[in-house]
Amino acid sequence: MRFCSLGSGSSGNSTLVEASQGITSTRLLVDAGFSARELTRRLARAGCTPAELDALFITHEHGDHIGCALAFASRHRLPLMMSRGTWRAVGSADFDPALLRIVKSGEIVALGDLELRPFAVPHDAQEPLQLTLGDGAARLGLLTDLGCAPDDVAAALAGCRALLLECNHDEALLRDGPYPPSLKKRILGSHGHLSNAAAADLLARCRHAALGDVVAAHLSERNNSPVLAREALAGALGRSSADVRVADPALGFDWLDLY
Repeated sequence: MRFCSLGSGSSGNSTLVEASQGITSTRLLVDAGFSARELTRRLARAGCTPAELDALFITHEHGDHIGCALAFASRHRLPLMMSRGTWRAVGSADFDPALLRIVKSGEIVALGDLELRPFAVPHDAQEPLQLTLGDGAARLGLLTDLGCAPDDVAAALAGCRALLLECNHDEALLRDGPYPPSLKKRILGSHGHLSNAAAADLLARCRHAALGDVVAAHLSERNNSPVLAREALAGALGRSSADVRVADPALGFDWLDLY
């Protein structure tokens, strides 16, 4: 199994996951927070075309995650997975119901060579789900939007060989920054976004000897920096900052293999 980011930040988020078993392969796109043209361009950069995708999973209805998902799935006849709450927030009578699959927290979803396990998170959306994915040999955890990380979130990520974790902001930068008080309150709230310190605390609860790549994602351009995010996660891991990757808003990151 391997994964790459097509971009991660307030301007858009999308992660591509691929699993192979012999002569078969399965490709899942998690979130589609760009225009259809931009998403297609970013997929091409990863060596993938829309026709090579097997499904699209949407974590929640915010624009930087759902983006062009409905139109993209319709045009390319892709199965579209999301929670019932997310569908209530974005659903369209024009969307082909045959392409829609409603999933729920705790469900195990089989998709070709991949096994998906969605789990609920505290975030200010209708019914947000984040995700772990497995290929029978290893599991990957994707966690991009949540305000806090209770024990059930940590439990969902237990044993993952690689993690993509939201490090949205540095609390001091956010508190002293130019955002209006109402927006600061939302971001800092229990259903807002995960700070570097909160992400590090979660990582400390999830780390284990077989944990490989850890990627900091969804960094705020104004209230964070790659250096601060790396330092926070590296401290939780007991590793060098150079061992922590950061998903770039424009470039994401290249393919990473799970071992």
